[in-house]
Formats: sequence, structure tokens, C-alpha cells
Amino acid sequence: QVQLVESGGGLVQAGGSLGLSCAASGRAFSYYHMGWFRQAPGKEREFVAAISWSGGSTYYADAVKGRFTISRDNAKNTGYLRMNSLKAEDTATYYCAAGRYSGSLTDLASKYDYWGQGTQVTVSS
Repeated sequence: QVQLVESGGGLVQAGGSLGLSCAASGRAFSYYHMGWFRQAPGKEREFVAAISWSGGSTYYADAVKGRFTISRDNAKNTGYLRMNSLKAEDTATYYCAAGRYSGSLTDLASKYDYWGQGTQVTVSS
């Protein structure tokens, strides 16, 4: 079992930056790939970014590529999402997730076994 708690959400103006954290506890976080997903009101949950268990590989949704950076510190059992050049359409509840799966990093939510409760990010235009 892995417990995940997100933090760092808030209100920011368009063009600004925000950093999210995902603190993990329970089973060794370093065994799991980590992903960030988001869900806006009235929309389905969508993939944002993923990072491999070692941190050596990353994968981004086209909508955030070049603006967001995913990282992790296994010694601190914490994952991060740095968001720059934020747009109004980035407004959503952001969730971190952890999963142990083989093969390439994936944007499939079903491959991630554990989820945090979410943190709200609101970008004002």
C-alpha cells in the first residue's frame, strides 16, 4: 500500500508558475513509476506527465510539454510537478498516482494503483 498526499496547489495568474509536491508513505516509493493527472470540472481525468521509478525517463502530454517538468526525489519519498507559463486551461484538480507496471511509461490511468486526494490549481486569465 502506498499513500500519496499532494500539496502546493493554489491560485495563480496566467503566465505564472506553480510547484506541486506529492509525498508518499507506505511501501517503497522508489519501486513505483509516478504520474500526474488532472481533472477540470465537467471533463474527464487526463494525463499530464509521468516519471519512471528511477527518474531516468519522463513522458509528457502534448498540452504541457515544454511548460511542465516532472521530477522525483526517492530519498525524500516525494514527487514534484513544476508548472510554468500557466494558462487558464490548466485549471483543474491535480492528482498524483503511483504504479508498478512493465514497459514504457504510460498515460493510462488504469495502470496506476494508488492515487492522492488531489490539489486544486486555478489559473486566472
